Amino acid sequence: MSTLPRPGPHQAVYVISVAAELAGMHPQTLRIYERRGLVDPARTTGGNRRYSEADIALLLRIARLTEEGLNLAGVKRVLDLELRVAELELEIARRDTAASA
Repeated sequence: MSTLPRPGPHQAVYVISVAAELAGMHPQTLRIYERRGLVDPARTTGGNRRYSEADIALLLRIARLTEEGLNLAGVKRVLDLELRVAELELEIARRDTAASA
């Protein structure tokens, strides 16, 4: 019997109800997070949301931040800053690689 390959971390395969269950949230919470710009699920041609493993990890990160007392605006700011730090670290790594070549 052959097994299906697991989807990649960015392959959007989960419908909203499954994503909500995996993240321990209500589906309406995911819709709110999308409206607030915290998560951006893929859409099918019919307009249905599809979430990836990376989206689920992000939802869990949002949950941790809200449990620590941040409101959604604070969560958005933290996520934006974390993304910027990652971008800058990548840029520094590229410069270091180029300088040593």
